[in-house]
Amino acid sequence: MMRRRALVAASALLPFAARAQWAPPRGVRMVVPYPPGGGADTTARMFAPAFTAFLGQNVVVENRPGAGSTIGAGEVARAAPDGTTLLLDASGHTVAPFLIRGLNFDYTTGFTPISHVMLIPQILIVPPNSPYTSLPQLLAAAKATPGKITYGSSGNASAPHIAAAVLVNRAGVEMTHVPYRGGGPALQSLLSGDLDCVFATVASATGLVREGRVRALAASSARRISALPELPTVAEQGFPGYDQNEWNGLWGPAGLPAEAVARLHAACVNALAQEVVQARLAALGAIGLGTTPAEFAAFLARDREANAKLIRDARITLD
Repeated sequence: MMRRRALVAASALLPFAARAQWAPPRGVRMVVPYPPGGGADTTARMFAPAFTAFLGQNVVVENRPGAGSTIGAGEVARAAPDGTTLLLDASGHTVAPFLIRGLNFDYTTGFTPISHVMLIPQILIVPPNSPYTSLPQLLAAAKATPGKITYGSSGNASAPHIAAAVLVNRAGVEMTHVPYRGGGPALQSLLSGDLDCVFATVASATGLVREGRVRALAASSARRISALPELPTVAEQGFPGYDQNEWNGLWGPAGLPAEAVARLHAACVNALAQEVVQARLAALGAIGLGTTPAEFAAFLARDREANAKLIRDARITLD
């Protein structure tokens, strides 16, 4: 329902944006600053065919991973603002500036926001033989034995790490963070019994929950997720306002002309409206958004402020 309302609202903007008849002068690079196979890469490859058809130029996805996603992001920040180089990034975009020093570009001023593309809820999971059958039980154990409960993540300051850190701070407990080089290794450690809990995306965890290979304790989103409607949210279990999702967004370099921004936003909304994309989003448990550039810019400002405070208060650093 949330996805349908978001797409209807976004689609209403399409006729206005589509009137901007700007077209890229040549083929477009959609840079993903992560390895192939991840969430942002999946989103980019879903979007590329629809963008190609809408813009009339070939749109090619390029993976430029490394240095905490700053290599690919830096390439886009330094690119000419002609609409032929785009960035499809994730929630690390508003985290990296506070953790990675010596960057030769500015995350705040180096990009033109185009659209907040989608939200990807996460699920807090534990091994199937875990003694914890609810979030209150897990947090009670963490309070009784400070530092004994372990939680894994796909890396320092990743969306799963941030989700857990926010929960730990709000609950007033102490848990031990174990960062991995990706969500897959963290899940494998959980399945092997080496971790007590992990926040994992709906896409990676739902099948495991249904197969009984892990136990789900809570959803990270503000509302219950359609893939597991019986699963209560963290907010429902004593933490009102808790809402920690992975997300993807689309940017161009700073100085991108308004007509290019309008046309690229229209391409994004059009892609989200495609049946094949909607079916894929539903399978992933993702929520399509397609917000306006102004709405996306406002979201980014709020998210940077929240992440700066969290990183400072939780003393999060890179290993």
